[in-house]
Amino acid sequence: MIEPDFSSMSKTELRAFVIAYPDNKTAFRAFVDRFTSEASPETFDIPKSNTEIEEVEILIKQKLEQLKMS
Repeated sequence: MIEPDFSSMSKTELRAFVIAYPDNKTAFRAFVDRFTSEASPETFDIPKSNTEIEEVEILIKQKLEQLKMS
């Protein structure tokens, strides 16, 4: 089988290919590389109290709303 050009595939196409061919390590690496390169570099400490957990929940909800708007 000739491998397709993973760099020219959309995220959806690449994901579908990885699901269809789960043993294809080249496709899986391309999938992981694509998604990690586009991931936010933000990191957060683990919440240590109920107040911090509530704050994190609020931040997550705000981020989801921002993503819906864009």
